[in-house]
Amino acid sequence: MNPRIAVNLLWCQPGRVGGSEQYLARQLAGLALTGDAGFDLDIYAPRGYTAAHPELAGWRIHETASNGANRASRIWRESTWLASRTRGVAVTHHGGGTVPFRTNGRTLVTVHDVQYLSYPQYFSRTRLSYLSQMVPRSLQRADAVAVPSAYVRETLLDRFGLDPTTVHVVVHGIESVDASALDVSRIRDKFGVAGFPYLVYPAITHPHKNHMFLIEMLAGSWRTTGVHLLFMGGEGRGHRALVEHIVSSGVADRVHFIGHIGDADRDALVVGADALVFPSEYEGFGAPVAEAMALGVPVVASDRASLPGVVGDGGIVLPLDPQAWAVVPERVAAERAALVAAARRRAESFTLVASGRDLRGVYEGLLA
Repeated sequence: MNPRIAVNLLWCQPGRVGGSEQYLARQLAGLALTGDAGFDLDIYAPRGYTAAHPELAGWRIHETASNGANRASRIWRESTWLASRTRGVAVTHHGGGTVPFRTNGRTLVTVHDVQYLSYPQYFSRTRLSYLSQMVPRSLQRADAVAVPSAYVRETLLDRFGLDPTTVHVVVHGIESVDASALDVSRIRDKFGVAGFPYLVYPAITHPHKNHMFLIEMLAGSWRTTGVHLLFMGGEGRGHRALVEHIVSSGVADRVHFIGHIGDADRDALVVGADALVFPSEYEGFGAPVAEAMALGVPVVASDRASLPGVVGDGGIVLPLDPQAWAVVPERVAAERAALVAAARRRAESFTLVASGRDLRGVYEGLLA
């Protein structure tokens, strides 16, 4: 009989938790591509997860009656419903950054980022208190830790004194998309963004995503370029202030909010952009950067947190200084061919199979 591995995704509300949802789904999809693993795997997830992720049909998925929206209820379910259903497992993989009070088998925890250490001002007092207590406790209890980037790994080793042999980078896996098959013109018409050049930024409007910086550029050095900004993603904690800043800066006619859209439409709008810009102050990885590179789109990112390591030589990395970003529209136009080629080469590091192999290696180490 094969040993059992349980994957706890009860925190993972489909469409609500950002890049961490795709990160876990893609590595599990990649794991299925690595062949017979010699273990059985069960996924425990909130209501609606199976329908949202048909790519995981090869794994057994057990859904709760809850959609996972209530954090207190989810925490309770992890220590009751989940704990009772995972008795006898060899490994429990907790994908949401913390380990519940009750867990079974050896424990793996995925820590997506530790943004609360760098930018505590972006967290509510309750959330900050929870993370400050639960993350260190979870890291101490875990037999192994998975992280999306070398940056997060080094941060954990530095701040929490972990054994380096227990902290493993599991790379993001990006699905292969044929950009030439996307109907870019039709999708640009559909969303009302045809007829002008634009820079795209796919990110929820949380303060640390730093949309404000792009508005300052549009109202300043980019005012005479004719370039527009296309913001994709849901409304976050900084949305109201961002809208007010756009209006007061006099650039509302050149800023377009698309909201959360399907993958095919999103990819088409990215391919239609002059470049993907990513001025975030903090990322544990920054999946949209790798996705854009895989689509052959020039990337310009900040030099903060994990982004320099993810972009590597596949794009332009700049400090968050208006002078450094002043010529971005002109530079991506002049260097487009070279940037596209560099992006495609760099994207080869982030495949589903590579992600699955990384995860499989961590699992096998815990089973040994």
